[in-house]
Amino acid sequence: MELTVPAVNIWAVLLATVAAMLVGFVYYQPKVAGSSWMKAVGHTPESVSGGPKPWVYPMLIVCAFVTAWVLAGATWISQEFYGGSFLLNALVTGWILCIGFTAARVLVHDAFDPRGLKVAGHTILNELLVVTAMALVIGLWPPAS
Repeated sequence: MELTVPAVNIWAVLLATVAAMLVGFVYYQPKVAGSSWMKAVGHTPESVSGGPKPWVYPMLIVCAFVTAWVLAGATWISQEFYGGSFLLNALVTGWILCIGFTAARVLVHDAFDPRGLKVAGHTILNELLVVTAMALVIGLWPPAS
């Protein structure tokens, strides 16, 4: 059996990484979902006033890149298997992975959190929006054949 490496458009992955950061930036603004998230988590304006530790944003970028890379590879595999629209394959693959892995694991994790599931909805919605943005970029910019 020959092993085939998925074709990935690195530029789409990089742009999807930026899209993920933008979605998170907008989502966590106080007028969007930031205030509600802060309340659910137990933060106050004072507790977040100093900003995150210096390593947080580089870690977020690396994690977004890894997610975009995996989504691009999984989309290619889906495209090879199902054919059809690369964009539709990217979106459906992203949503299936997000629901099957991210949402399911967040719910299991948060079920044991003393705050209960108050934060889970915020986390899952943000991740679904991030994956959708990534899938749009990856799906609209497929790898060269």
